[in-house]
Amino acid sequence: MRAHLATSFQTNPVSLRDLMRECYEGKLQLPDFQRGWVWDQDRIIDLLASISEGFPVGALMTLDASGEVSFAVRPVEGAPAPVKPLEAYLLDGQQRMTSLYQSTFSQMPVATQTAKKQPTKVHFYFDIQAALDPNVARSEAVIAVPEDRVIRENFGRDVKLDLSCEEYEFDALHFPIDRIFDENRWQISAAQWMARDPIARQEKWEMINRFAQEVVNNFTSYHVPVIKLGKDTSRAAVCLVFEKVNTGGKPLDAFELVTAMYASEEFHLRDDWKARRERLIAQKVLAKIEPVEFLQAISLLHTKERRNEAVAKGAEPPAISATRNSLLQVPLDAYKKLAGKVEAGYVAAAKFLHSLKIFNSRDLPYQTQLVPLAAILAELGSTWENDAVRQKLAKWYWCGVFGELYGSAVESRFALDIRDFAPWINGGAEPQTVQRASFEEKRLRTLRSRLSAAYKGVHALLMKSGAEDFKSGQPYVQTVFFDENVDIHHIFPEAWCKSEKIEPAIYNSIVNKTPLASATNRMLGGVAPSAYLGRLHKGNDSNPPIAADRLSAILKSHEIDEALLTSDNFTDFMDDRRSKLLAMIEAAMGKDVVRENILPMGREDDYYGEEELEEAA
Repeated sequence: MRAHLATSFQTNPVSLRDLMRECYEGKLQLPDFQRGWVWDQDRIIDLLASISEGFPVGALMTLDASGEVSFAVRPVEGAPAPVKPLEAYLLDGQQRMTSLYQSTFSQMPVATQTAKKQPTKVHFYFDIQAALDPNVARSEAVIAVPEDRVIRENFGRDVKLDLSCEEYEFDALHFPIDRIFDENRWQISAAQWMARDPIARQEKWEMINRFAQEVVNNFTSYHVPVIKLGKDTSRAAVCLVFEKVNTGGKPLDAFELVTAMYASEEFHLRDDWKARRERLIAQKVLAKIEPVEFLQAISLLHTKERRNEAVAKGAEPPAISATRNSLLQVPLDAYKKLAGKVEAGYVAAAKFLHSLKIFNSRDLPYQTQLVPLAAILAELGSTWENDAVRQKLAKWYWCGVFGELYGSAVESRFALDIRDFAPWINGGAEPQTVQRASFEEKRLRTLRSRLSAAYKGVHALLMKSGAEDFKSGQPYVQTVFFDENVDIHHIFPEAWCKSEKIEPAIYNSIVNKTPLASATNRMLGGVAPSAYLGRLHKGNDSNPPIAADRLSAILKSHEIDEALLTSDNFTDFMDDRRSKLLAMIEAAMGKDVVRENILPMGREDDYYGEEELEEAA
């Protein structure tokens, strides 16, 4: 259940002029985790047009900067270095404020992009005549002018509109929008322009005055609703706000929020993580590690430490947790204390997984299970290498895989794992993951792809049991695995199965698959097993013959009955190998598989016909 996040807030209209000045002075700044980007020029034009007609453009959300939540900050893009103390963080409205600041308050060109996503720098102008024409859409009265304020045509050879000086702007009746909050000086300049030729310029002067009243005044009197979160707002509430308001681009995650919080204490989490990640991904099985997962492992250890401290004092123990809220509560000193320990836990996790013959991230049953695994190993230190501990660790791991327990609602399971594992190795009860795990025999028939954690689990068990390559006879140690590009391939080839009218739901089952080097799989081809076994026996110029007893041993290492393969007896082969794989799973989990009544021979299509039930995360 989500905790109640009480916080105070006010909703007040604030003048756009004041907001622009706060951006300029640095009173209002962006949390550093806000991504820097600006709308394209068409969206900016629509925004300027809406304000010029007094239309609403949505509320902003700010956070009082004097509270407990502290972020590293940066000015709104285009604003100078701050000259006033920070008063508020801009949480929602970055793009609108950035676009408005650059187009109305800064004298620099607006850094934006065209409709075709090409970067460009422009100034925005109102065509005064068009803005006053009721038959012209206001957005059509706003134009983007190049950085030098000259619009050219004929491949740049001819000048279409020159607004490069104030005199030209008045002559062409084009108002520079970056002067809109400097309207008094602009009107003085307009009066001076008028005085130089009052008779000829009378009509334009009247239009300029109308424009000031009907358009400029809408900007100078415009107010924006601002939701101001009070200084009592918690980190969790701030995180929830971003979950709700950050609908554009990649959603912000806890790592970015924690990065900004630590940056306020002059610690660069992103740099620290980059260095750790580079070291960790040297292990291919850790290639997909995410920074939030690393923080989750730290949070598990940090909250467990706090829980143990509370128990020792006789106080109410807090929960062990890896939720996003708990990640935001990990103080910097705890991160510094635990980060090295957790990194070592991940390295140990890679070593442990290698012992299970899981060598790369593609074959990792659950990426999510790495989090509690690394936390457990970080806590155990070198103790995990004791044989009795390794046996329990393996049992816990395989129960998670074949119980398919890490596909959803994983954060609560992480907490149970870190709570239960250490007491278990000291004689306590089995962890909940072990107790609750079960594997049903009928599940084996629906394991057909890498979407299933248990599918990859069977693959790993076959590798671990000593499966040897059909052609080379080598066991799949790490070097062979990567050099030979080992993957899961059909035993009764797909082409042969199709020719025998066997249903894909049957022949694509993990029961009919095993680890093979890609070169070996190509050599076997799409022929009957008896045919490719004959090739292996006989050999050729590039592949010496394999002795009968040696080939038998190789097939046995894959839990394959040679006689059934030689006779191309698909039905009996599937029955026999299913039984052997179930026994292998039982041994790994340390508990019995939930058996079912096997259908009579000839009904395999019904047995294997169900859809895959669940996908691994």
